[in-house]
Amino acid sequence: MDEPNQKDKNKFLYPRSRYYGQVKPENLVFNANLQEFAQKVGYITNLETNGKLEPEDAYKQIKALWKQLKSSKKGLLIGDEPPDQP
Repeated sequence: MDEPNQKDKNKFLYPRSRYYGQVKPENLVFNANLQEFAQKVGYITNLETNGKLEPEDAYKQIKALWKQLKSSKKGLLIGDEPPDQP
């Protein structure tokens, strides 16, 4: 049996879903950041659930990730545009 290469491992450990929203560079970057946030939150909650991470540490880590995501949104100017006029 062949050994899985690094690309296969990364696809397994860090899966990415297709983006179906409005295709703009800032939206694509934010979507990648959002998927990474969700994945890391999943890992943290699993570690906490299995007793490998204290609840307070899990909370602090998720809070830090949330701040990074908010900063990313702000830096990419997501949501700063006026809504489309009919």
